[in-house]
Amino acid sequence: QVQLVESGGGLVQPGGSLRLSCAASGFTISNYAMRWYRQAPGKERELVAHISSTGGSTNYADSVKGRFTISRDNAKNMLYLQMMNLKPEDTAVYYCKAVRFDSWGQGTQVTVSS
Repeated sequence: QVQLVESGGGLVQPGGSLRLSCAASGFTISNYAMRWYRQAPGKERELVAHISSTGGSTNYADSVKGRFTISRDNAKNMLYLQMMNLKPEDTAVYYCKAVRFDSWGQGTQVTVSS
């Protein structure tokens, strides 16, 4: 059974940083590309970042390019999202997902506010 558990969210001031983690179980992430999505109140879920199965290729939404970094530790079956220079518009629930599967975790709330 595919399970994803996101953590690391919280309240941070504009310009601050957070590191999100995603613990995967029920499958080996090294075989799959992985993604981070986010959903802000009243908005559709949007793709934030993508990483290939080996980690050799990454892609980002224009809104986060240069500020966010997606990475993975296949040995630990973990996915990460390092977020820097956070802005109020980054406020959302963040989710990780394996491209291959339809399963979603519960998400982790990120709130950027002074």
